[in-house]
Amino acid sequence: MGTDTPITRELLRSMPLPQPDGDGDKEHRGRVLVVAGSVEVPGGALLAGIGALRAGAGKLQVATAASVAPHLGLALPEALVAGLPETPDGGIAPDSAKRLTARATRCDAVLIGPGMMDEPAVAALTAALLTGLDGPSFVLDAAALAGLGRGTDGTPSPLHRHGGRIVLTPHAGEMAALLGCDRDQVLADPLDAARRAAARLRAVVVLKGGRTRIVTPQGEAWTYRDGAVGLATSGSGDTLAGILTGLLARGATPLQAAVWSVWLHGEAGNRLTRRHGPLGFLARELLAEIPAAMAELSG
Repeated sequence: MGTDTPITRELLRSMPLPQPDGDGDKEHRGRVLVVAGSVEVPGGALLAGIGALRAGAGKLQVATAASVAPHLGLALPEALVAGLPETPDGGIAPDSAKRLTARATRCDAVLIGPGMMDEPAVAALTAALLTGLDGPSFVLDAAALAGLGRGTDGTPSPLHRHGGRIVLTPHAGEMAALLGCDRDQVLADPLDAARRAAARLRAVVVLKGGRTRIVTPQGEAWTYRDGAVGLATSGSGDTLAGILTGLLARGATPLQAAVWSVWLHGEAGNRLTRRHGPLGFLARELLAEIPAAMAELSG
């Protein structure tokens, strides 16, 4: 297998994003459903939802725990916010899958995971949605990565039904859980770990870190090396997942959306670093930088 390709401005110009024509409305830029948040971490849904809109998606729905939905709706007036039944731990109950399936069938891209803390409930909900849905592209992040891979009975993962339409965004610890190995093994050879996971799960894998690796199921690989240290901050991964999902909704392929979102996220951090210094900027501040960074290479 060959080496990885650096993600550069020249590379991005060679894979331009789909652009809306002058006569299109918000429907033409795609619909996003963000399944995210919990009583403990409602902000994950907020950051991801704004990220999808900043990336250019036309319409946004957010599904979250019922008790935080009204507050999220006020904080994010651009979105339709649906409150769902909660688990005792304040997460979205797995039996919400039927209601979510009805919403998701009308969407172009679905994100599951940011700010979701009840891992068993998230794993059950994710499996039910992957099993019951056909059509949209998926981004699985954070707790939605728990329990993926092959089941204990040897049955194929529900991910395999969606070959070519799914992106996973683990950090090193989550990648270790996906592969059933130690985190140190992932850190020793991140590119190999990403390749193994992408092939096994038949998904584009975005392995986040100081250098972010993007790998296809066929083993093709790209690396982003220019990120700022300040990107390693609470909520940063939620913003990346939202940007990626917004690009998918606009019609980008999973690989294209992954490469562009990683660069946009990193460039937003670089812009903030130049203005404020390397540390101390907030994940929420990344989001306002996305449209200008995107326009710079899309014009």
